[in-house]
Amino acid sequence: MKEQQDLIRDISEIRSMMERSTKFLSLSGWAGIMAGVYALAGAFTAYKVFDFNPDEIVYSSSSRGEVATVLVKVFLLAVAILVLAIGTAFYFSNRKAQKRNETMWNATSRRLLINMSVPLITGGLLALVMLSKGLVGLIAPITLIFYGLSLFVASRYTYEDIKILGLVQVALGLASSYFIGYGLIFWALGFGVAHIVYGIYIHVKYDR
Repeated sequence: MKEQQDLIRDISEIRSMMERSTKFLSLSGWAGIMAGVYALAGAFTAYKVFDFNPDEIVYSSSSRGEVATVLVKVFLLAVAILVLAIGTAFYFSNRKAQKRNETMWNATSRRLLINMSVPLITGGLLALVMLSKGLVGLIAPITLIFYGLSLFVASRYTYEDIKILGLVQVALGLASSYFIGYGLIFWALGFGVAHIVYGIYIHVKYDR
Protein backbone atom coordinates (compact mmCIF):
# COMPACT_ATOMS: atom_id res chain seq x y z
CA MET A 1 0.00 0.00 0.00
CA LYS A 2 2.81 2.39 0.90
CA GLU A 3 4.63 1.59 -2.33
CA GLN A 4 1.48 2.42 -4.27
CA GLN A 5 1.14 5.76 -2.47
CA ASP A 6 4.79 6.56 -3.16
CA LEU A 7 4.29 5.69 -6.81
CA ILE A 8 1.24 7.98 -7.05
CA ARG A 9 3.17 10.79 -5.35
CA ASP A 10 6.13 10.35 -7.72
CA ILE A 11 3.82 10.41 -10.75
CA SER A 12 2.16 13.58 -9.45
CA GLU A 13 5.55 15.24 -8.95
CA ILE A 14 6.69 14.26 -12.44
CA ARG A 15 3.46 15.55 -13.92
CA SER A 16 3.84 18.82 -12.01
CA MET A 17 7.43 19.24 -13.24
CA MET A 18 6.42 18.57 -16.84
CA GLU A 19 3.53 21.03 -16.57
CA ARG A 20 5.78 23.77 -15.18
CA SER A 21 8.24 23.24 -18.02
CA THR A 22 5.62 23.43 -20.79
CA LYS A 23 3.04 25.88 -19.40
CA PHE A 24 3.21 29.37 -17.94
CA LEU A 25 1.49 29.00 -14.57
CA SER A 26 2.38 32.32 -12.99
CA LEU A 27 -0.72 34.13 -14.24
CA SER A 28 -2.38 35.74 -11.25
CA GLY A 29 -6.10 36.01 -10.64
CA TRP A 30 -5.57 39.47 -9.19
CA ALA A 31 -4.14 40.63 -12.52
CA GLY A 32 -7.40 39.65 -14.24
CA ILE A 33 -9.50 41.29 -11.55
CA MET A 34 -7.61 44.58 -11.72
CA ALA A 35 -7.62 44.56 -15.54
CA GLY A 36 -11.40 44.22 -15.41
CA VAL A 37 -11.69 47.10 -12.94
CA TYR A 38 -9.52 49.31 -15.19
CA ALA A 39 -11.64 48.42 -18.22
CA LEU A 40 -14.91 49.23 -16.45
CA ALA A 41 -13.50 52.54 -15.22
CA GLY A 42 -12.31 53.32 -18.76
CA ALA A 43 -15.69 52.47 -20.32
CA PHE A 44 -17.45 54.65 -17.75
CA THR A 45 -15.06 57.53 -18.42
CA ALA A 46 -15.43 57.20 -22.19
CA TYR A 47 -19.21 57.28 -21.93
CA LYS A 48 -19.75 59.86 -19.19
CA VAL A 49 -16.78 62.19 -19.65
CA PHE A 50 -16.07 61.95 -23.39
CA ASP A 51 -19.65 61.15 -24.43
CA PHE A 52 -18.34 58.24 -26.51
CA ASN A 53 -20.90 55.61 -27.48
CA PRO A 54 -20.68 54.75 -31.20
CA ASP A 55 -24.11 53.77 -32.50
CA GLU A 56 -23.28 53.58 -36.22
CA ILE A 57 -20.82 51.59 -38.31
CA VAL A 58 -19.96 54.44 -40.68
CA TYR A 59 -20.00 58.09 -39.72
CA SER A 60 -20.66 60.76 -42.32
CA SER A 61 -17.85 63.04 -43.44
CA SER A 62 -19.56 66.02 -41.82
CA SER A 63 -19.43 64.43 -38.37
CA ARG A 64 -16.03 62.76 -38.64
CA GLY A 65 -14.16 65.82 -37.39
CA GLU A 66 -16.09 65.86 -34.13
CA VAL A 67 -15.85 62.08 -33.79
CA ALA A 68 -12.10 62.20 -34.48
CA THR A 69 -11.55 64.63 -31.60
CA VAL A 70 -13.36 62.30 -29.21
CA LEU A 71 -11.51 59.29 -30.61
CA VAL A 72 -8.13 60.85 -29.79
CA LYS A 73 -9.18 61.20 -26.16
CA VAL A 74 -10.59 57.69 -26.06
CA PHE A 75 -7.45 56.31 -27.70
CA LEU A 76 -5.22 57.93 -25.06
CA LEU A 77 -7.53 56.59 -22.37
CA ALA A 78 -7.29 53.09 -23.87
CA VAL A 79 -3.49 53.31 -23.95
CA ALA A 80 -3.44 54.34 -20.29
CA ILE A 81 -5.69 51.39 -19.38
CA LEU A 82 -3.50 49.00 -21.39
CA VAL A 83 -0.33 50.22 -19.66
CA LEU A 84 -1.98 49.88 -16.24
CA ALA A 85 -3.25 46.38 -17.05
CA ILE A 86 0.13 45.18 -18.37
CA GLY A 87 1.99 46.71 -15.43
CA THR A 88 -0.38 45.13 -12.94
CA ALA A 89 -0.20 41.74 -14.68
CA PHE A 90 3.61 41.89 -14.60
CA TYR A 91 3.66 42.79 -10.90
CA PHE A 92 1.28 40.06 -9.73
CA SER A 93 2.66 37.39 -12.08
CA ASN A 94 6.23 38.14 -11.01
CA ARG A 95 5.23 37.99 -7.35
CA LYS A 96 3.49 34.65 -7.89
CA ALA A 97 6.51 33.27 -9.76
CA GLN A 98 8.81 34.28 -6.90
CA LYS A 99 6.57 32.50 -4.40
CA ARG A 100 6.85 29.37 -6.56
CA ASN A 101 10.64 29.82 -6.80
CA GLU A 102 10.33 30.22 -10.57
CA THR A 103 11.44 32.74 -13.16
CA MET A 104 8.62 34.59 -14.87
CA TRP A 105 10.54 35.25 -18.08
CA ASN A 106 11.48 31.89 -19.58
CA ALA A 107 11.06 29.87 -22.77
CA THR A 108 7.43 29.05 -21.96
CA SER A 109 6.42 32.66 -21.30
CA ARG A 110 8.17 33.71 -24.51
CA ARG A 111 6.19 31.12 -26.50
CA LEU A 112 3.03 32.37 -24.82
CA LEU A 113 3.67 35.99 -25.78
CA ILE A 114 4.75 35.19 -29.33
CA ASN A 115 1.64 33.12 -30.05
CA MET A 116 -0.68 35.67 -28.41
CA SER A 117 0.89 38.55 -30.31
CA VAL A 118 -0.13 37.29 -33.77
CA PRO A 119 -3.94 37.72 -33.37
CA LEU A 120 -3.46 40.73 -31.06
CA ILE A 121 -1.31 42.67 -33.52
CA THR A 122 -3.54 41.62 -36.43
CA GLY A 123 -6.64 42.81 -34.60
CA GLY A 124 -4.97 46.06 -33.55
CA LEU A 125 -3.89 46.88 -37.10
CA LEU A 126 -7.34 46.00 -38.46
CA ALA A 127 -8.94 48.27 -35.83
CA LEU A 128 -6.67 51.13 -36.94
CA VAL A 129 -7.67 50.54 -40.56
CA MET A 130 -11.34 50.66 -39.58
CA LEU A 131 -10.73 53.91 -37.72
CA SER A 132 -9.02 55.46 -40.73
CA LYS A 133 -12.08 54.58 -42.84
CA GLY A 134 -14.50 56.04 -40.30
CA LEU A 135 -15.86 52.61 -39.34
CA VAL A 136 -15.99 53.47 -35.65
CA GLY A 137 -18.81 51.08 -34.83
CA LEU A 138 -16.67 48.04 -35.71
CA ILE A 139 -13.87 48.77 -33.22
CA ALA A 140 -15.50 47.02 -30.25
CA PRO A 141 -16.34 43.83 -32.20
CA ILE A 142 -12.88 43.63 -33.75
CA THR A 143 -10.99 44.12 -30.48
CA LEU A 144 -13.17 41.61 -28.63
CA ILE A 145 -12.97 38.93 -31.34
CA PHE A 146 -9.21 39.11 -31.90
CA TYR A 147 -8.49 39.34 -28.19
CA GLY A 148 -10.64 36.25 -27.67
CA LEU A 149 -8.74 34.41 -30.38
CA SER A 150 -5.43 35.34 -28.75
CA LEU A 151 -6.66 33.93 -25.42
CA PHE A 152 -7.84 30.74 -27.13
CA VAL A 153 -4.35 30.27 -28.61
CA ALA A 154 -2.72 31.17 -25.28
CA SER A 155 -4.59 28.37 -23.48
CA ARG A 156 -2.10 25.92 -25.00
CA TYR A 157 0.70 27.55 -23.01
CA THR A 158 -1.01 28.40 -19.72
CA TYR A 159 -4.15 27.42 -17.81
CA GLU A 160 -6.63 25.52 -19.95
CA ASP A 161 -9.42 27.54 -18.29
CA ILE A 162 -8.40 30.62 -20.25
CA LYS A 163 -9.86 29.00 -23.36
CA ILE A 164 -13.36 29.58 -21.97
CA LEU A 165 -12.59 33.26 -21.43
CA GLY A 166 -11.41 33.48 -25.02
CA LEU A 167 -14.61 31.92 -26.35
CA VAL A 168 -16.67 34.34 -24.23
CA GLN A 169 -14.79 37.29 -25.74
CA VAL A 170 -15.37 36.00 -29.28
CA ALA A 171 -19.09 35.48 -28.58
CA LEU A 172 -19.42 39.00 -27.17
CA GLY A 173 -17.56 40.38 -30.18
CA LEU A 174 -19.89 38.63 -32.61
CA ALA A 175 -22.93 39.87 -30.69
CA SER A 176 -21.45 43.36 -30.68
CA SER A 177 -21.05 43.25 -34.46
CA TYR A 178 -24.81 42.72 -34.76
CA PHE A 179 -25.93 45.14 -32.04
CA ILE A 180 -23.69 48.01 -33.10
CA GLY A 181 -25.35 50.58 -30.85
CA TYR A 182 -24.37 48.58 -27.76
CA GLY A 183 -20.69 48.19 -28.63
CA LEU A 184 -19.42 49.99 -25.53
CA ILE A 185 -21.59 47.82 -23.30
CA PHE A 186 -20.28 44.62 -24.90
CA TRP A 187 -16.74 45.97 -24.61
CA ALA A 188 -17.27 46.62 -20.89
CA LEU A 189 -18.75 43.13 -20.45
CA GLY A 190 -15.83 41.48 -22.23
CA PHE A 191 -12.82 43.41 -20.99
CA GLY A 192 -14.40 44.36 -17.66
CA VAL A 193 -16.90 41.93 -16.19
CA ALA A 194 -15.52 38.78 -17.85
CA HIS A 195 -11.99 39.59 -16.65
CA ILE A 196 -13.16 40.12 -13.09
CA VAL A 197 -15.12 36.84 -13.05
CA TYR A 198 -12.18 34.98 -14.62
CA GLY A 199 -9.73 36.60 -12.19
CA ILE A 200 -11.79 35.55 -9.17
CA TYR A 201 -12.05 32.01 -10.55
CA ILE A 202 -8.28 31.75 -11.14
CA HIS A 203 -7.52 33.22 -7.72
CA VAL A 204 -9.79 30.75 -5.94
CA LYS A 205 -8.64 27.74 -7.97
CA TYR A 206 -4.91 28.35 -8.36
CA ASP A 207 -3.62 31.25 -6.26
CA ARG A 208 -4.73 30.31 -2.77
